[in-house]
Amino acid sequence: MTYALPRLLEEIAYVAYHFHWRREDILDLTHGERQQWVREIARINTRVNEGG
Repeated sequence: MTYALPRLLEEIAYVAYHFHWRREDILDLTHGERQQWVREIARINTRVNEGG
């Protein structure tokens, strides 16, 4: 199974923007690890945006 390039680039940009990690470090993560960090960033953003 292949991973869609646009989705991969979106995940890389999202994590890099929020955590300031290098592209190479993000690419070293497994697909599952990247998805976990994307979910965690989204959770943090939701909490911050809701004033919590």
